[in-house]
Amino acid sequence: MSSELLIPLHVQYIQKLGENKDDLVYHLTSHLRLNAVYWGLTALCIMGHQDALSRDEMIDFVMSCWDEETGRFALFFPAYPDSRDPNKVGAFGAHPDHDAHLLSTLSAIQILVMQDALDRMDVDRVVKFILSLQQPSGVFAGDSFGEIDTRFSYCAINALSLLGRLHELDVEKTVGYIKKCRNFDGGFGNSVGAESHAGQVFVCVAALAILDRLDEVDVDTLAWWLAERQLPNGGLNGRPEKLEDNSAGDSDYT
Repeated sequence: MSSELLIPLHVQYIQKLGENKDDLVYHLTSHLRLNAVYWGLTALCIMGHQDALSRDEMIDFVMSCWDEETGRFALFFPAYPDSRDPNKVGAFGAHPDHDAHLLSTLSAIQILVMQDALDRMDVDRVVKFILSLQQPSGVFAGDSFGEIDTRFSYCAINALSLLGRLHELDVEKTVGYIKKCRNFDGGFGNSVGAESHAGQVFVCVAALAILDRLDEVDVDTLAWWLAERQLPNGGLNGRPEKLEDNSAGDSDYT
């Protein structure tokens, strides 16, 4: 087993992920497609191979996920919006023909920022979409169907920050809800009263960091809780009494 990261093999693996369009797995994971493109691009950037995937093809795919009729049915619009009506909202689905969602919209924004192509997107309509999802409690829904989660609050905050529109957010109401999700163990849940989880700790702490409100974190208690996530084999779990896994380890370490 090599002690070094085999970068060429990792690059080839990422390049091949989008080639097997006839595989059933490719279609079963369509709801993760735009997120996967972002993570693939991020990995390539870290390895110094951002150009391993076609920039133009990537941008075209992102824009093909644009949902012109956000809040209703996501139609397939591979072309870009011709008019920019300030009274409309707009966002991105995870794949062409999918409903717009806050998570996929964040991935689209991140990709366009990394590819220096944010001008291809109607920023005003996307901001309107994001802000429309904030609930009276301060938490954000992921889409028009109303599921709430602190993950979606993080997506909204991150996206608005990248777009330079964080000043339009009701910060106190947003922070107030996140604060209510803090538990006695220092961790955070996905909603008020929900158990602490490493993934939710990551999104809540990251959201507070973006908003410059880390004063709401009980650092000592949370650090203890995170340290307790390490198991005898060295791996980390996401919450007590669970097995280790890489996604939890990423959240714990981050």
